[in-house]
Amino acid sequence: MSWKNRPVPFAVAALLAFASGASMVLSFAPFGLWPMAILALAMYYQTVQGQRGRALLMLGWLFGAGLFGFGVSWIRISLDEFGNMPGPVANGLMLLLVAVLALYYALAAWLIQRLQSLTGTWRWAGPLLIFPAIWVLVEWLRGWLFTGFPWLLAGNGQIHALPLIGAPLAGLAPLFGVHGLSLAVAFCAGLLWVAVHARGIARSAAMAGILLLLLAGGALQHQDWTAPMGAPIRATLVQGNVEQSIKWNPDGLLPTLRIYLELTRDNWDSDLIVWPETAVPDFLHQVEQGLIEPLGETARAEGAEVVIGIPIMENHQQYYNGLISLGRARDQYYKRHLVPFGEYLPFKAQLRPLIDWFEVPMSDFSAGRKPPLLRVGEHWAGVSICYEDVFPEQVREALPQAAYLINVSNDAWFGDSLAPHQHLEFARLRALENARALVRATNTGISAIIDHRGQIIESLASFVRGSCSADIQPRSGSTPFSRWGNLPVLLGALAMLAAAVLPYGVRRSRPP
Repeated sequence: MSWKNRPVPFAVAALLAFASGASMVLSFAPFGLWPMAILALAMYYQTVQGQRGRALLMLGWLFGAGLFGFGVSWIRISLDEFGNMPGPVANGLMLLLVAVLALYYALAAWLIQRLQSLTGTWRWAGPLLIFPAIWVLVEWLRGWLFTGFPWLLAGNGQIHALPLIGAPLAGLAPLFGVHGLSLAVAFCAGLLWVAVHARGIARSAAMAGILLLLLAGGALQHQDWTAPMGAPIRATLVQGNVEQSIKWNPDGLLPTLRIYLELTRDNWDSDLIVWPETAVPDFLHQVEQGLIEPLGETARAEGAEVVIGIPIMENHQQYYNGLISLGRARDQYYKRHLVPFGEYLPFKAQLRPLIDWFEVPMSDFSAGRKPPLLRVGEHWAGVSICYEDVFPEQVREALPQAAYLINVSNDAWFGDSLAPHQHLEFARLRALENARALVRATNTGISAIIDHRGQIIESLASFVRGSCSADIQPRSGSTPFSRWGNLPVLLGALAMLAAAVLPYGVRRSRPP
């Protein structure tokens, strides 16, 4: 009996599919057990083998339900604790989101089995070509469709070094980005599946393939893709730890400003001081004379640059989630990629009652159009606000002009959950992909200063008020990913599908 005719019993496969999706969460922060992603994907591939119809779709969906059910359950916190929704409603909306996101993995399962049926008798086309290609294409689709939700990509956790074995696949990130890491993880999972099911030379070749891929990634970690530019600068981030429940209370404005001014006053010996997203909970024009102008004068006198997250209103009609720089140069940036329902409301006419019920302050932002660059003193900084740093193509638009990267965020929305750890993971990947240092300031943590290899130099834990400083090195040049983005990976995935399917189609088209 061939391997395609030996499906796992559905009840067992359903349990394994859900468990493999849930276990994949262990590969991401704060756990950082990157081999779990390879194991989870190999198990996913096994569970869908030989399945058909509704059973196949259900197994793919159960994997996604396990992944997102455990991985993004923190969404409930923003709806319940800060959006003032009743607990059952918040939980219901969170489960609805999980159910919708899980459909991507049902689609992946169907595509894998459909294309495997077109490969003829070549046994290993499925795990080595079709599965990795479909996996990365579906992840890319998830990061783009309906404004995108590229959370918990298979490649995300590969940046975490483990004792003795490190994080070898991370060396591929400057070449191919996080989607390239996902392709490598899925290919390793396919090789692992072959190693389990094959015998003799095929098994040895599969095991050798995994080892060679890990060694190649490890060797690339020593490659410098960019060059130092000028002298290092002293960077400081300040973390006010202002509770989300009082952040937008008018009575909290002056106490909040005192917190950030005191933290800044203690660090005027720094070259760069970064405040978090919407650190100033009022519009720029309201605090221009009382805060911004005096702070800019002091910054120039001290020889420092200050970058502040602040809402900015234009023409009394539109307002933006913005960043401003103060010092030798003054510049501003408006957030471009807004969070649906949190920062803007899709289909306003139909859903207005929902946003009135979901009491989120500043929930009708407009999207900016300026490239993600901010003039900070003598350098350009590549900037992102909160959610924007989860989109690698958007961050790389700042290259090669940007000498370093800045991300500001407010992860207080998600409390003491997995979200702040996972979000920091994204920031580390953006630094590694583009070989640029990154300064990340958040309201309640986790704030961090990250070097151009994605390693944390200094950080502040969640729910701590304070500052941290470190020297960062401005850099010039571009990594292959900065130049080409996701294009090589997407073309490579399509080429893998063509290599798996086209030869069989050509054979079938030949006359007998």
